[in-house]
Amino acid sequence: MSKLFFILWPSFLVAGIAEIVFFTIVNPQELYLLGQPVDFSALATYSIGFFAFWGVCAASSCATCFFQRKGRDINDETISRTAPPA
Repeated sequence: MSKLFFILWPSFLVAGIAEIVFFTIVNPQELYLLGQPVDFSALATYSIGFFAFWGVCAASSCATCFFQRKGRDINDETISRTAPPA
């Protein structure tokens, strides 16, 4: 549970900052998706943008937690999965 906290909380904070910066520069009513103007309300566009930023930031935090593990722990986990039962 603590790893989930380490992933979701920082990514939530960074996604909020990213949304503020992005939508300060970009008007949500002037966005285009696949060559067509986006017909969502401004609130829907802000919400979708926030969850997209949160997903990208969570993936980054998840990768950080994954690569933070020690090589010995990864190897021990692999050996215990592939070893025949005793």
